[in-house]
Amino acid sequence: MAAVTVDDILADLPLGFASLILRPSPARSAIDRFLIVDADDETSDGGAAFVLLIGVRGRSALPALRRLLKNPPPVVAVKGRREELTEAEELLRDAGTGLLLVDPGADWDRLLSIAKDRIQPRSYQSEVLTLLEEDLFAIAQTTARLTSSHVLIEDAANKVLAYSTVSNDIDELRKASILARRGPRKYELLLKDLGAYRELHRTRLPVRVPARPQDGLRERVAVTLFAGDRIMGYIWLQETGDGFGPDVDYVLKGSAARASAELIRHRNQQSVHMREDRIARILSGSAEAAASAHSEKISAERPAALILIGMPDSEAQADDAALKHGELANLASIHAAAYKASAVVGQFKGDTAVIVPGLQSASAEPGLRSLAESIVRDAGKHLGISPFAAVGPVAPDLLSLYTTTRITEALLRCVGTSQVRGVATVDDFEGEILFREAVRNFTSSTFRHRSLSALLRQDTELAETLHAYFEASLDAAECASRMGLHKNTVYYRIGKASRVTGLNFGNPRDSLVALLHIQEWASTPQQQLGRK
Repeated sequence: MAAVTVDDILADLPLGFASLILRPSPARSAIDRFLIVDADDETSDGGAAFVLLIGVRGRSALPALRRLLKNPPPVVAVKGRREELTEAEELLRDAGTGLLLVDPGADWDRLLSIAKDRIQPRSYQSEVLTLLEEDLFAIAQTTARLTSSHVLIEDAANKVLAYSTVSNDIDELRKASILARRGPRKYELLLKDLGAYRELHRTRLPVRVPARPQDGLRERVAVTLFAGDRIMGYIWLQETGDGFGPDVDYVLKGSAARASAELIRHRNQQSVHMREDRIARILSGSAEAAASAHSEKISAERPAALILIGMPDSEAQADDAALKHGELANLASIHAAAYKASAVVGQFKGDTAVIVPGLQSASAEPGLRSLAESIVRDAGKHLGISPFAAVGPVAPDLLSLYTTTRITEALLRCVGTSQVRGVATVDDFEGEILFREAVRNFTSSTFRHRSLSALLRQDTELAETLHAYFEASLDAAECASRMGLHKNTVYYRIGKASRVTGLNFGNPRDSLVALLHIQEWASTPQQQLGRK
């Protein structure tokens, strides 16, 4: 990896963000790593590093700078005003170290991001590490939205792996943890003294840590990430408003299940090419479902169900639709994991799919409906979208779940075109599903009633009247009211259509034949039809 200079980093910084008030000596100008140093750190080695000195500014940075000069770095970034750093400038000049003065209002996280891009380009990380980071950051961000808190995910050694968007409501511990990618030692000791880690190691439930204003700590809640009995890490939530809501434990349980799965997958060295679409595999047939169940350690014998979540056309075609689909899948995965840790979430034919295996019985529909309602409600509240969901019939086992796919897709189409979108089960649209299936089968056939087909193609006035008549459940008075016609006009047109086609619309069989043709006509673009 080629070394860079402070000028390379300066070139990417926004105007006014920072200024180089002391240039490093030529012998020390090469930078091949970055280092974040907390003011309390006694052991930092700054050799060949671009150092961000956090937690102090101005003259108060002098003690930490003196410790750094035991092995001088090429350049140190410090916040403050120039007149406050006169002594620091003299100290660093003698050592040949450059001084980058950062605006007090600037964001350390942005400077770190720019430095990382220059010093450690994206290609420096493996595909697996990149994928893990993206997944964990998505989990952190979604959890933050659902709980209105700031979220941080650590490994077992308290190294920060991911965090949610930084806001002005985070306390000093959280700022230092994000910037240094590890909590300062004094705060770790404080949390241990409070018994937080002892309680986290004892239980798999969320643990509350009360606020400590005297130590600059706001209220927290945390949960341990387990793989069997092995601790993989922790998720920490810091409140950012009026405390935590009543559902924070539920959300955190789901987030922990999702994050644990990602860490285990990474630990197993599973590359990006091995991450198959598990949803498509399970729904492709019993053989693939059995293979997936075996590899994922999912119960294949117990009942299972499929939930499909769709978005309105206006949102599905928006510029940010791909982003919203991803956010919706992340939100659904957290809710699903809280409901059943073995739940599988992914994309299926452009919609978000949730497979819930290992159900206790075939009568799990109320719980599944409640799960879908939680996803839809929180998506509207936190993502600003209006999804709708179809809870498919419960299959007797995971291997036969694929047989419910078609009816669940049909149910989702019904919900999506309903006047009141939301969450539905087959019971809510059973008749509509069967009717649409009949229309679908009719449309796939080539045989048509010749005279009725000709009438619908050639006489728009009669076709529209027939359509309105059937939409009004064969009520001539209602049809006349909807079309703004006299009732006798409707009777005349319906009688004419009956004479021309030879069909008696009062006969159930003839009525069904006419209804199938009229539905096909209504779904055909009018420009494709003839005009009288």
